[in-house]
Order: sequence, then C-alpha cells, then structure tokens
Amino acid sequence: MGTREFDLIVIGAGPVGENVADRAKQAGLSVVVVERELVGGECSYWACMPSKTLLRSAAALRAARDVDGAKQAVSGGVDVAAALRRRDAIVYDWNDTSQVEWLQGAGIELVRGHGRLTGEREVAVEGADGTTTTLSARHAVVVSTGSAALLADIPGLKDAQPWTSRDATGVRDVPSSLAIVGGGTVGTEMATLFVSFGTAVTLIARSGLLGGMEPFAGEEVARSLTDAGADVRTGVDVGGVRREDDGSVVLTLSDGSEVRADELLVATGRVPRTGDLGLDAIGLEPGAWLDVDDTLRVRGVDWLYAVGDVNHRALLTHQGKYQARAAGDVIAARALGREVDDAPWGAHVATADHSAVPQVTFTDPEVASVGHTEASARKAGIGIRVLDYDLSWISGASTHADHYRGRARAIVDDERRVLVGATFVGPDIAELLHSATIAIVGEVPVDRLWHAVPSYPTVSEVWLRWLEEYGRASA
Repeated sequence: MGTREFDLIVIGAGPVGENVADRAKQAGLSVVVVERELVGGECSYWACMPSKTLLRSAAALRAARDVDGAKQAVSGGVDVAAALRRRDAIVYDWNDTSQVEWLQGAGIELVRGHGRLTGEREVAVEGADGTTTTLSARHAVVVSTGSAALLADIPGLKDAQPWTSRDATGVRDVPSSLAIVGGGTVGTEMATLFVSFGTAVTLIARSGLLGGMEPFAGEEVARSLTDAGADVRTGVDVGGVRREDDGSVVLTLSDGSEVRADELLVATGRVPRTGDLGLDAIGLEPGAWLDVDDTLRVRGVDWLYAVGDVNHRALLTHQGKYQARAAGDVIAARALGREVDDAPWGAHVATADHSAVPQVTFTDPEVASVGHTEASARKAGIGIRVLDYDLSWISGASTHADHYRGRARAIVDDERRVLVGATFVGPDIAELLHSATIAIVGEVPVDRLWHAVPSYPTVSEVWLRWLEEYGRASA
C-alpha cells in the first residue's frame, strides 16, 4: 500500500485528539486520526468518566444522610455491585463503537494501530496484524497521546505489580484492604472511593494531601478520610515494597513501620506517552514532555503540535480540549494561508493554561479551585488581599445540609482590584467554580461584581460575603 496523504494527522483519539480533528475538519481540512487503543481515550474509559461515576454513588448517599427527612430513607451503604454496573454502562463495557461512529459521521478517517513519526510530516502506523500504513501530512501532525501513570523508583515496586489508576477505576474484585501511595487528586479520590466500598484504606503521602492547592483543602480532605475510617499517613516515604507468597503487599515506611494490604495503588504522578513515538526521527527526545508555545506548536518544529497531557501545561481533560480547539483553529488558519487572528475564535491561543486553570477534586468534601493560591500569587509578586469565609455561615448552606462544613477563599489583586484566584471546599461545590473562572478570565472589576447579585438562599451567596469583607478591609 502506498503513502496516504491528508492535510492533518492526529496521533491519539482521546477527547483532545477528537477535538483537534473536528475543529480542523470543520474548517475544511482533510483529517486522519491514529489510535492504538480505544477511540475516546483515557478520560472516557479509565479516568474522568469511570472515576466520577463510581464516586457519585457515595456522594449521593452522604448528601441524603445529611438532611433530616431524607436520612431516614437511607439504609445500608453503597451497593458495590450496582456501582460497578453503572460504571460499566458509562464506559460502554470498554467498547468504542459509538465513538467510531461519531468520527465517521464527522468525516474524519480512523487508522487503528501504533503511530510513530518517521520523518517530516510522516507517520507509520503498525496495525495489530503487523501491517504498516504510511501517512503523510500536507500541513501538520498533532501528538495527543496523553500520559501514563508514573511508577516511582522504589525498591521492589515493579516486582510487586502495583495498581495504577486504570486498575483502580476498572476494578472488578474490590479488595478488602488497599494501600495508596500518593496524596494528589488520584490518590485522594481513590481513597474516598474505596473507603465508601468498605475497603480498609491506608493513604501514604510524603507531604500533606493535595499539594499545590490551598493548605486547608488537603487538611479538610485528610480529616474527612480519617473520620470515614482511612489511615492517613503523611510525612513518610516508602522505602521498599514486596509481594508476599499469600498475595498481600507489604510496604516498609521511612519511620520504620510497615503497611500490609491486599493491593497497592501507586498515584505519584504522570509521564508522557512519547517513549515509542519516533521522536528521535525528528531530533526530539523520546519519553520527554513536548514543549509548545501558546498556539500548541512544538518549539523548533513548525509542522508539529502537541495538545493535552503530553505537553505538560495542564494535565486536565477540559484544558486539553481547550488546547485542542485552539490548535485546530490555528492549524486550519495556517494551512489556508490566513493569519492566526483570522481563526473562528480570533486569536484563540491557550493563554488560560498560565493562570486560569479550573480543577475539581471529587473527594469528600469536594475541592474546587481556579487561578492562584495565596502562595502562588505572592510568589508571582502580586500584591493581594486574601478573603476567607466559612461557608456554613451562609443561609443556603443551612438549607443544603444539616451539618454543612465548608470554606472558601478568594485571592484579589489589590492594585487592579480583580479576582486572580478562588478555592472552594465543601459538599457539592463543584458547580460554584465556573462563576469564579469567568470572573478571573474576564478580569471583572470587584466594583462590577457588586452588581452580580447571587440568588438567595444559595451557597453562591459567598460572593456577596467576599465583597463585604473586601469592602471592610478597604475602608
């Protein structure tokens, strides 16, 4: 078979790759997508969708148990088998037929197999049957291969065959006990999940939980996990791991103690899926993150773009899709001989990656944040005002739950009088986040926010309380 030519080649058919392909196709380019696993990618089958689906059952139970009149109707805990069935339905039993049909309906071609760069604008795809298809791009190649779990360099770890996040979200047989190494989003969410399943969980984190966020967020999650029965250990390292003859896993910690569990989940970070991508054929380092500019073009290679996790800007599906829209517009504009400013969204480059990234951690309580923390704002040299408010003091919180616990922090650039960061911790606060994101991205002056009146009684009234606090501090 000869070389097949397209305007654009996209390696990786997750949500990010799909969005790049669709955007470019709508602009009139011919597009082919290469995928070696399932169309729909990590988020659809092993990350966001299955994890949040599994976490929802316990969250709904907790919400009902915290309201008199509803809690009397709740008996028992999470029905684990039913929760797993619901997960299976959400991931379509790991079948990507509907996603493939979407690609076909959008006029985007799919080539299944492992894609490798073999030269300028050229990709060789090795199929499962051993055959090779050679693809050539007239204009650009996009890498959207995502990231994989990092296995830390701990003696005995690999031999112990630990779980990664994929094993946790795809679980069939729930273990009686589970050790989790890593206190970030994956570690804390999976601790929340398996505690709700009745598993004895030990969470081990070198530092506090949810590092990089406001300290009170990790503190609240740690307290909640402990109250739920988890053993949360911070400030210790794992010195070694071994798998015993009975199948259990034993972890030796830096304080001399040991932890024994049926299974071990490692959630210590991510690595880019670029090790077997053929980067060396074009002078780049295999296994490295791909460094891009705000148009998502790889620095030094004018025809190569990298979107999503693989560029290490913001390892979140929604940010990857945002980058994908920008990249698709830019590639199409450049291919059609237009300036980037002529793309459908104007100069739609990925500037939000720098200081306006929203993120929700679906623990108990939920943690939602966008923009700067107090620490990052001060490090950036911004003169700030920090506004803290106890969400339980808000009337909407008292109607939401009988024992509402929550906290919200706003970070205001005092010179420009605009919001530059916000963090919410509490039950069901994920939906509060977008209002803060809009305020930050839109650089809405604090004086104008007085006229964005929150409905009563809702937890959104925190916006009014922040403004009142800011006014008192300014008086």
